[in-house]
Amino acid sequence: MQNIQFYKGVIDVTGCVSNGWNLLKPNYWLFFAICLLAMVAIMFVSCIPCLNLIIGGLVTAPLTAGIYYVFLREMRGEPVDFAMMFKGYEKFVPVMIIGFIQSIPGVIFTIIQWALDLGRLAAQLSRGGRGGNFYQGDGTDIAIAGGLIALYVVVAVVFIVFGIAWYITFAFALPLVIEHDLNAIDAIKLSARAGWANAGGLILLFLLTILIMIGGFFVLCIGMFFVIPLAYAAYAFAYRQVFPLLDQPFQPVPPHGQYGGFAQGM
Repeated sequence: MQNIQFYKGVIDVTGCVSNGWNLLKPNYWLFFAICLLAMVAIMFVSCIPCLNLIIGGLVTAPLTAGIYYVFLREMRGEPVDFAMMFKGYEKFVPVMIIGFIQSIPGVIFTIIQWALDLGRLAAQLSRGGRGGNFYQGDGTDIAIAGGLIALYVVVAVVFIVFGIAWYITFAFALPLVIEHDLNAIDAIKLSARAGWANAGGLILLFLLTILIMIGGFFVLCIGMFFVIPLAYAAYAFAYRQVFPLLDQPFQPVPPHGQYGGFAQGM
């Protein structure tokens, strides 16, 4: 694997968002079209049940990698066009493997959810067709209902914590493949080291982009689609803050103001 170095604890959350917006403005509608098509494709195939793993490897990961490719080119001042969103398929094998592995928690959660739903159905059937719901009847029914609710809460909390850890681990895997042509395992290992060295910034960036998307959702419910490019741009800047360009000398601590504008230090 190449000797790719990274900065620790350098993600400027508000800087990622503001620089991302500055990057988007000159070609906003191009980035909007790219992100919208990717989201529509992902949402369309996601309607097919039981295919989370396949979708992650064959659709979500390659299109996401293509979006990173476009944004990283734009940061370097290189020309971009709509067709470049499919560049992720040119590195299909490592991108697909990363997508498959990233999708595993979703598959596990789906299986657990099905198991809980089947347990609830079995509990209802065990009542002998007396009708009503879990919150009516004898103490046994109430105990079963309480146990299922508690189990749902525990599963949800565990899944959230695990999901955050998974997100931190894989945060930079796809752009590393796109930019440095790493294989899947090396990209995941390097992403994990860099991600956990910048865990606080990644979590804050995730929360901020979620708030931005929620705000967009409240604008006629379709505003969310208009802020998705901003979220991708912000994550691309987070990646660039952590991983400097190869043709720039690496320094242990980023110089003051290095990330003040998207044309600086990129």
